[in-house]
Amino acid sequence: MSRYWMLRKQRSSGRGTPAGLVAVSLIGFGLLGSVPAQAQEEGATGRTSSVLIEEIMVTARKREEMSQEVPVAITAYSGDQLEALKIRTFDDLSVAMPNVAMDDIGTTRGVANFSIRGLGLNSSIPAIDPTVGVFIDGVYLGLAAGTVIDMFDLASIEVLRGPQGNLFGRNVTGGAVLVNTKGPTDEFEFSARGAIDGNPNGDGGTAIYANAAVSGPIGDSFGYRLSVYHNEDDGWFVNQFDGSDHGAASTTIFRPVLVWRPTDSLEMKLRWEHTDMENDGPSAQSHTNGLGIDGNFANFERDSFDFAIDEPGMLDLELDHVSFQVDWDVGFGDGTITNIFGWRDYYAETYGDIDGQPVWLFHSASLNDFEQTSNELRYNGEFGNANVTVGLYWFDSTTDYSEGRDLLGIATGGVAPAVTQDGGGVLDLTSTAIFGSVDFYVTDNLALTVGLRYSDEEKDAQIATLTLNTDAPCLVYDRTCAFDFVDSDKWDAVSGKLGFNYTFSDDARLYGYWARGHRSGGYNLRNTAVDTVNLGPGPFDQETVDSFELGFKSEFSGRGRFNAAVFYTDIVDMQRELNQADPFAGVVQIIRNTADAEIFGFEGEGTFAIGENTVLTASLGWIDPKYTSVIFDLNGDGVIDEADKALSLPRAAEWTYSVGFNHDWMLSSGADIAFRASYAYRDDSFYTDNNLGYLLDQEILSAGIDFYSASDRWTFSLYGQNLLNSVLHGGDTQLPQVIGPVPVGGTFSPLVKGRVVGLEVAYRTN
Repeated sequence: MSRYWMLRKQRSSGRGTPAGLVAVSLIGFGLLGSVPAQAQEEGATGRTSSVLIEEIMVTARKREEMSQEVPVAITAYSGDQLEALKIRTFDDLSVAMPNVAMDDIGTTRGVANFSIRGLGLNSSIPAIDPTVGVFIDGVYLGLAAGTVIDMFDLASIEVLRGPQGNLFGRNVTGGAVLVNTKGPTDEFEFSARGAIDGNPNGDGGTAIYANAAVSGPIGDSFGYRLSVYHNEDDGWFVNQFDGSDHGAASTTIFRPVLVWRPTDSLEMKLRWEHTDMENDGPSAQSHTNGLGIDGNFANFERDSFDFAIDEPGMLDLELDHVSFQVDWDVGFGDGTITNIFGWRDYYAETYGDIDGQPVWLFHSASLNDFEQTSNELRYNGEFGNANVTVGLYWFDSTTDYSEGRDLLGIATGGVAPAVTQDGGGVLDLTSTAIFGSVDFYVTDNLALTVGLRYSDEEKDAQIATLTLNTDAPCLVYDRTCAFDFVDSDKWDAVSGKLGFNYTFSDDARLYGYWARGHRSGGYNLRNTAVDTVNLGPGPFDQETVDSFELGFKSEFSGRGRFNAAVFYTDIVDMQRELNQADPFAGVVQIIRNTADAEIFGFEGEGTFAIGENTVLTASLGWIDPKYTSVIFDLNGDGVIDEADKALSLPRAAEWTYSVGFNHDWMLSSGADIAFRASYAYRDDSFYTDNNLGYLLDQEILSAGIDFYSASDRWTFSLYGQNLLNSVLHGGDTQLPQVIGPVPVGGTFSPLVKGRVVGLEVAYRTN
């Protein structure tokens, strides 16, 4: 373990889970002893094909509607669909949707680097705001870390493309991902699921998954749900340094939910989710970098899962997420007043092998203590031909980030680092907003949309530059690092939306809109540049995104649907993290406004019932991104010129497409067998702004067979994911030719799991 952790103070006793939340959990567990001994008669589960063809209820406009009625490009999955497709993390959806990439950066497990229509991140720095907003039960997640974690017992996932900042949270310029967990049921319900999977070629270890949920009423006005989940993963990879399994993970999550309906018009819902996670560090591969320099000591084929690291690393994570939602139906406009309070506390300690070598050249530790509180108060109602939504939003967070770099341990025989660098920072954020949207029905067929949002944001930063604390061990978390940069700044913005929705018939609609979104400015808490004047921690300015979309949605009388859209996006003052190899710090990461850009594209996706028991799915996406002007030296040649402008935007794969087949065989016994197979493709894309680092294209073939018992209670499944063993790296950071006097070269490229085959057994009462 790193000397970094010798400096760390234990978390204070006052940082435990609030007593009230513990009480809620105990209530939930207590209910297990009071449920009826026998389950109520259950309804049919439905075959896989019927589950996949069903249309999903969504909340994309802050009210419940069928997905086909929403005038925006949206892909939605119900809880039953997620279970049928064996979706456990966002990684499993990463290549499934047109123009959408939902990747984990891999540096620290769970850090989302999502990209929609070419707008995304390539960063694990906690101070940079995501372009794609993630919301859990209506609560915006202000930190990308802790997002790509195991998913279970979900009601739905909705992926909205394009700026959604008019109605959703803050900084949602690329799109929004809405995760809705299941709530209490009106009748007693119990479900359980267990699975085991692994690499079928025998490398690595196995992973075991188990989750269960119990739900039901308590009297006439209360309802409860308790969900628990555990994953024990021995590690999919083999570390060629010592032949050990690598990528081990142990995750435990429990989620109690309590609902109170004191009257027919009032409902209160309290949710708490607690996560504990212990993992290995990144499975870091070093391969030939963009300058043609091999990794020194060991170099591997990019299109392989081979790697050798002397430091297995670690992640120790604790996460609490609380939401309290009140819905009050009122006579005014026959509407609903909704208030959603959210609180989230994330604490993680990490250590990782960054050099990707079997010797100690560059190891790194971090400690991230993040807490956010938010509240949204809104009203939705109808007045004549107008549907009105108005609201107030408040968000407050504190990020306390520490980082330590342990360099050139090879010089001491692996006993200790020869050079250390320490720093990080503290960022306080307060954001407020007022928003409104009106859908006015001019005729029975034509609706016009007008939306407006005003937001105000303030950030206070205290930063300790790592390179200024060379061989001077300290820790920001216990304030032993001196802050060399202290600053604060404010940003305000007006966002909006103008659109129309024309209904040709019950089965065909045409829509179009213009929307503007902003991503506020900020500071870089991971400041490693020696030149702190020109490349220092900030502030960088806010980013503005204008998007134009024209789309068509159609249904086929319950036999399927097809949706298509064309879009144009204009980005001004694009915020980017720039990765630059550095012989002193290893890697310098700079956050700057780099350029203006435009992205044109189209996408289509459909679900089609072929006969009674067969469903086909298909999607296609294409984007054409390019810079229109550049204000930063992207390629690092010392000048800003046409060579910078000619570079490609990172994480902007040109083509994405998929096709799926699902068929059911009904047996005379009343049981049935379902077969499914899908193929998805995503083009390769650049990872770094200088285009030296890039990510391989993805060809993902998945398949499965499910046996449903005649009672519809038991399901037995055999499944395979990524059967073509496509190699994906979370990133492709370019390492310097030397650190100090020692040759390094190559890359830091964390690997994502390859081919997986598994068995699953599931049971539910109804």
